[in-house]
Amino acid sequence: MTIVITGATGNVGRPLVSALLAAGAPVRAITRAPDKAGLPAGVELMDSAADALPGASAVFLNSRALGADLERVVTRCVRAGVTKLVALSAINADDDLALQPSRFRGDRNKEVEQLAVDSGLAWVSLRPTVFATNFAGMWASQIRAGDVVYGPYASASVAPIVESDIAAVAARALLTDELVGQRIPLTGPQAFTNSELVEVIGAVLDRPLNYCEIPNDAVRQRFIALGFPAAFADAYITMLAGTLDAPALVTHDVEKILGRPAAPFAQWVAEHRDVFTATG
Repeated sequence: MTIVITGATGNVGRPLVSALLAAGAPVRAITRAPDKAGLPAGVELMDSAADALPGASAVFLNSRALGADLERVVTRCVRAGVTKLVALSAINADDDLALQPSRFRGDRNKEVEQLAVDSGLAWVSLRPTVFATNFAGMWASQIRAGDVVYGPYASASVAPIVESDIAAVAARALLTDELVGQRIPLTGPQAFTNSELVEVIGAVLDRPLNYCEIPNDAVRQRFIALGFPAAFADAYITMLAGTLDAPALVTHDVEKILGRPAAPFAQWVAEHRDVFTATG
């Protein structure tokens, strides 16, 4: 039962590879630089889907990793005799495409799900919410530089999910047929406002951190300075604005599937505190 993982060195792919190896599954990991992947011993490293698919039984589809090859890879999966596809989609996959921030960083959440559904193979679509890691990318440099995080809408809310939980659910989807035919919304165990998220980080770091709401134009410029496309910033701001009148959705699918609660955001911060404190 060989399983192919696309995006194997990403925030979900890397813990997914480890989870599958721990379960005793043969794993082929696709990576552009096999000699530098740093994946665990025992995984078969491949540099293309074409080479990885023969003899595989299931494939984890990461649309950002596959890029323009996404549709071709799904077609090859069918031809190669793969029996199951697990797609990494997103909780907002049904929203207007212009309001999905991750699209502007290469994700094709709606497309990867639909290709899996239309493939004729057994399929599962994972629809996670905002990744915990996103807050390292957006806020870590500010926290390392001072005690204030600047951003949009202090009262906007999210229920961030720890990537290892997504990976654990993906492993279950790949190893069993329990989740076949489901679109599964995955969130962390609690919704937080931006202000509350910063307070959680501060409590873990034992620092008095504060969140300061700034105008959207300033938010846009901050994202651009971090290397994000302007369209990403606009979509992110609009997405957060939609949560001002109601808390972000919290689902309990992680707990139902894994038999344990989803990891809390504070735990993720504690495990990655060096991201917020390193000076180099």
